[in-house]
Amino acid sequence: MSEKLMGEQQVMDGNSELDSTGLEGAQYEKSASLSLPLQDASLDIWDSKYRLKTAQSEPLDQDVNATFQRVAQALSQVEKNKTLQAKWQKKFEWAMRWGAIPAGRIMSNAGASKHKPATSTINCTVSGIIEDSMLGILDKVQQAGLTLKAGCGIGYEFSTLRPKDAFVNGAGAYTSGPLSFMDIYDKMCFTVSSAGGRRGAQMATFDVSHPDVLDFIKAKRENGRLRQFNLSLLITDEFMRAVSENTDWPLVFPLCEKEQVRESLDLDNPKQLIWKDWPTTTGYIVNDLGQVACKVYRTIKAQRLWNVIMSSTYDFAEPGFILIDKVNQMNNNWFCENIRATNPCGEQPLPPHGSCLLGSINLTRFVDQPFTEHAQFDWAKYKEVVAVFTRMLDNVVEINALPLPEQEYEIRNKRRHGMGYLGLGSAITMLGMKYGDEDSQLFTEEVTRQLALVGWQQGVELAKEKGAAPIMEEEFELTAAHLRQRPELEADGYKLGDKVKGKVLHAKYSRYMQQLAEEDSALVAEIAKVGSRFTHHSSIAPTGTISLSVANNASNGIEPSFAHHYARNIIKPGRKTKEKVDVFSYELLAYRALNKLDAQGSETAPINNMNLPDYFITSDSVTPKQHVDIQAAAQKWIDSSISKTANVPSDYAFEDFKHIYQYAYDKSLKGCTTFRFNPEAFQGVLVQEKDLEKTLYKFTLANDEVVELKGNEMVEYDGETHSAANLYDALKEGYYGKL
Repeated sequence: MSEKLMGEQQVMDGNSELDSTGLEGAQYEKSASLSLPLQDASLDIWDSKYRLKTAQSEPLDQDVNATFQRVAQALSQVEKNKTLQAKWQKKFEWAMRWGAIPAGRIMSNAGASKHKPATSTINCTVSGIIEDSMLGILDKVQQAGLTLKAGCGIGYEFSTLRPKDAFVNGAGAYTSGPLSFMDIYDKMCFTVSSAGGRRGAQMATFDVSHPDVLDFIKAKRENGRLRQFNLSLLITDEFMRAVSENTDWPLVFPLCEKEQVRESLDLDNPKQLIWKDWPTTTGYIVNDLGQVACKVYRTIKAQRLWNVIMSSTYDFAEPGFILIDKVNQMNNNWFCENIRATNPCGEQPLPPHGSCLLGSINLTRFVDQPFTEHAQFDWAKYKEVVAVFTRMLDNVVEINALPLPEQEYEIRNKRRHGMGYLGLGSAITMLGMKYGDEDSQLFTEEVTRQLALVGWQQGVELAKEKGAAPIMEEEFELTAAHLRQRPELEADGYKLGDKVKGKVLHAKYSRYMQQLAEEDSALVAEIAKVGSRFTHHSSIAPTGTISLSVANNASNGIEPSFAHHYARNIIKPGRKTKEKVDVFSYELLAYRALNKLDAQGSETAPINNMNLPDYFITSDSVTPKQHVDIQAAAQKWIDSSISKTANVPSDYAFEDFKHIYQYAYDKSLKGCTTFRFNPEAFQGVLVQEKDLEKTLYKFTLANDEVVELKGNEMVEYDGETHSAANLYDALKEGYYGKL
């Protein structure tokens, strides 16, 4: 493997001497070989999202570096004395200078408590289990409202609620079903986010075996409905086998004793009920294995349901596809968690009240001599940044400011965080590779492997210095489920009822840690002995706004660049439609600067007036299979999950489209999301001019006159100027009345 692809085996400890270069300077993005001013769109996002201001909107952060300094100071104050605080503040500033970018809530709220006392440094959470009762439903609405008010997104599982028209014993009536209660959560989120000025984010997950699964799949096709939600199905191995074998698929829901007696259901009749693992057993019939009796409401051909799911994702890009059995099989906390929900973008599958504490490293910072035959990746510098950033993210736990005591306990007990990266696509281009080809896959795996190895070594060192996560020293009594899930426990001499410490179950019996041990067995053995400071270390987030802002539009997360010049639809306060803003990819700006060409130019000049190297590709030239291959290369070393979207051409054949999801399952991914441009369904955040140019939108005026406009034509309405596509979307979603 070439030097640009292979990292050194030495793992940095985060304590070496730092680059003496200071952080002085204004709005500039810097690397070892390149200094580029932040483009206008980047500065605008930083100013609106991350710049600290007074209640009167007067800036307190004078420039981007002042934002970095504020965050570094806030996180270093966690250290136990002034000497360590000064030492780590300097290192944290250095790490941010070299591309360590904490997630948005940290950037916005760390060190800002005087001005925003009720906000959290945590991006997202997962709700507690929504119990199937009116009290349970409304209790979680209240908790969600407080969570959203603190600036956190939230995920829920709604398949714990009984299906539409099921009988409710206490009320003596029939329920309206989970979708109707999701409407309540949706309106609550819209109201809270409108009052707080930041758009709320929610994820709803739903079991593929729930009787209302078809309603869930189609729910957002109604204009304006559930627009504060992303939707994802929990897809099981059992369902995928049923699809493969073309068998019947039972749609089921747990059974209480009163219902079983009232309907005279036979517990031994598989046509009437089946036994399943379920998120909660409270109030239900349970067998000796801890499984819940589930009534069979009806059956459907698995392939028919599969086709409905695929058709919806093909036309509407939802629901998402969470391979929940793989999530739980690979979960480091397999012995004490049953994960059923994720954060709003899906990169953090979390237990009830779990939180996603995120940060990303800008990979473009480490490319030396870009766009030349001598281009290479600075592995030593990268690993040093990973080491420092690990401590930095761990310190966020101490200033989390989460609103609920259950959330506070969960984050302090396990101390999980999700470090990932952004700019992968941009870095691959700068190294002279094509995103999706074999070399880029090898680079992706290596950059992720090094992040894992360095991060877990830091987990051990921090455990020795500050103490392991409390769960590591907690003792867990082995159950029949533990022994069933991990047969090697019995082979190692453990038996039912034995008590085993969390650090042993985590290090020796987590499937992820077993894989890590193949790379560094001594490291994993040390975790089993002393524990780790955290239970989870890595996750790759979509990084949309931090990529566009402080990373100067380096490619989002694990993605290739969407385009090298495009229009981005930005939500701005006070506007009812999204605003179209011109944006240029980081690699294009860098290439032009290094070749002494105009850095931005006119709307068409950057692409049309120059011959870019053939490795300057964009998301629409990457095949869906290549998207999955890149995700699989990273997933091997990511202990949580990855937010990634496979872009699919509008004319992509439906039968080929279905194979993408099967391929994702075969590659052992934890989830899969696709996007195919469909202007009748929605107007996305990232839109290429060529798509808008060939899409016509019809508007009916109050006098019934019909006006037809191309998507990229500008129109004035309600005192604002909009693209026709954005205005159409706003009207469809109910933000305006008739023209």
